[in-house]
Amino acid sequence: MENLKRLRWDLRRNVVDMIMAGKGGHIGGDMSVIDILMELYFEQMNVDPRRLDDPDRDRFILSKGHSVEALYAVLAAKGFFPIEEAIREFSKFGSPYIGHPTNKVPGIEMNSGSLGHGLSVCVGMALAGRMDGRPYRVYCVLGDGELAEGSVWEGAMAASHFHLDNLCAVVDRNRLQISGSTEDVMAQDSQEERWSAFGWNVITVEDGHDFEELRVAFEGARSFEGRPTVILAHTVKGYGSPLMENKAGWHHHLPTAEEYEQIIADFEKRKGEADV
Repeated sequence: MENLKRLRWDLRRNVVDMIMAGKGGHIGGDMSVIDILMELYFEQMNVDPRRLDDPDRDRFILSKGHSVEALYAVLAAKGFFPIEEAIREFSKFGSPYIGHPTNKVPGIEMNSGSLGHGLSVCVGMALAGRMDGRPYRVYCVLGDGELAEGSVWEGAMAASHFHLDNLCAVVDRNRLQISGSTEDVMAQDSQEERWSAFGWNVITVEDGHDFEELRVAFEGARSFEGRPTVILAHTVKGYGSPLMENKAGWHHHLPTAEEYEQIIADFEKRKGEADV
């Protein structure tokens, strides 16, 4: 866990370098979701870059696919491909490292990013696993702004109906989307009450950047039987640099050279604090 607390700042730097090289990306949501992805890939999921086609591997879908830079950084750190390759080729013509997940990249199960689709696909994956007698679990990360999509709730209703306890959804609850506060655009509190009404087991993580809290939540989801689980992870958009934190304008802002230097300095400071 201590290694993850230091590694998070290196991976955040990789994300920013990727965005700078590709001249675009969704930096704010990358910073809010990357700790969740790290906990999943390094501690929770049964995935191995040496066995890409293992039928018993856990499945993961990043439904909020615009935060793909964070996913690339985590997959590279897990050993699926070199991070230097992803940074160099991100958003270049003909490159598989495009601005939303594509299964042309090792470790990515399906093309995603058309908001509202991921959970329904995960329902199908979870049903298939049950029908085939496979032990794998299915994980889906959604953005909170995405929850305005009606298809999310169709998937939620189906998951509950089929008692898919091999399915775990995670909501990156940073409370901001491209056009402002989620509560101003389309109010959604109380999420606990909404997901519970759809028949889900609900676990709230007050600090979605705390690996200890995340670990307890995922372990609770794994042990819960009879219903799917949703983890509501409260996060900070742009987490890691005061320049970006809790600012909707950083949804897909490309840093200037001066802003880049400030962000990297903030990461290095936080990394130093983790070493103390």
